[in-house]
Amino acid sequence: MRRSDEIVFIGLSITSSWGNGHASTYRSLIRGLHQRGHRVLFLEQDQPWYASNRDAPILAYCHARLYSDIEELRARYTPRIQSAAAVIVGSYVHDGRRVCDWVLDRAQGVKAFYDIDTPVTLERLKHDSCDYLRASQVPKFDLMLSFTGGPTLQRLESEFGARRARALYCSVDVEQHRPAAARRDIELGYLGTYSDDRQPALEELLNAPALRLSKRRFAVAGAQYPASIQWPKNVRRVEHMPPDKHSLFYSRQRFTLNLTRADMRRAGYSPSVRLFEAAACGTPIISDDWVGLGEVLTPGKEILLARTADDVVTYLENLSDAEARQLAVAARDRIGAQHSSSQRAAELESYISEARASTSDSSVHGHYQPAANGRICAIH
Repeated sequence: MRRSDEIVFIGLSITSSWGNGHASTYRSLIRGLHQRGHRVLFLEQDQPWYASNRDAPILAYCHARLYSDIEELRARYTPRIQSAAAVIVGSYVHDGRRVCDWVLDRAQGVKAFYDIDTPVTLERLKHDSCDYLRASQVPKFDLMLSFTGGPTLQRLESEFGARRARALYCSVDVEQHRPAAARRDIELGYLGTYSDDRQPALEELLNAPALRLSKRRFAVAGAQYPASIQWPKNVRRVEHMPPDKHSLFYSRQRFTLNLTRADMRRAGYSPSVRLFEAAACGTPIISDDWVGLGEVLTPGKEILLARTADDVVTYLENLSDAEARQLAVAARDRIGAQHSSSQRAAELESYISEARASTSDSSVHGHYQPAANGRICAIH
């Protein structure tokens, strides 16, 4: 079978951003790949909670296809898997262990696993409680791509036997996420799905300041927040904010709050897509702190750090609009230069080429190299 130059992703979701951060990550990365000339197929299991909240049923930059279960996946897409230049399985895919077995058995190009939840995955692998990946599968992939960088990459290789572990952070499409013409009528806002381990920080760094600054407006947008939460009267709740509304939402905020899941914070080196989106939209960011954040944005110059409600109130009351704007411009320039969708796609190209160079058998399958425009081409 001749090898194609197609890249196949099997991921949690790309058609719906409801209740997950995976869709935004995949959309940005794959849009970048498309801009660089790649053909991409994205395979997603049809789930009722995404079907009723599908905010991108059609994507111009990739072929997104739904499947009902792994039997249909195998029956319909084995030829595409066999001929693809690279197949990338994502974390949290339903029945993911069996999906990984299928890919590892049938794919002939580069086989990669993209972990958007690496600290969670590694903890579960230690106890064999990860239902989308087995520890024994890790060394079989040519490439382990991780949302978390830093020491976690060494752990993947030394403790779990990964052949090569590489950081592939989320990214932002700077054409889609940019400052919008809007009045900044929200003093501080937050965008993110509910999480038990993030909620205490949200209470401390947004709700508590809202109670103290009762004449100013605050906002929290995101799904799955329990009805039992008592929100201050000046905090507006938005159940779901589709991606095409993010720029306007950020542009209405004088400051935005960035919070990190506990597992990611402990591991460090885990920037979120919301961090990049807010920066690209020119909104000053107040964030919790974690190891490695300074490698993404410089505290005090491109981002503000807060540990208590007092820290947040001090920023809101004492930082001038000019100072806030200077902070936001610096962050936007940094993110645009280092974390755009095009930059991330170029990184993925280099990782795939690196993996292919060390694993392909030129006498049997031919060899591969990136073309001048960055595409991954087969030579037979």
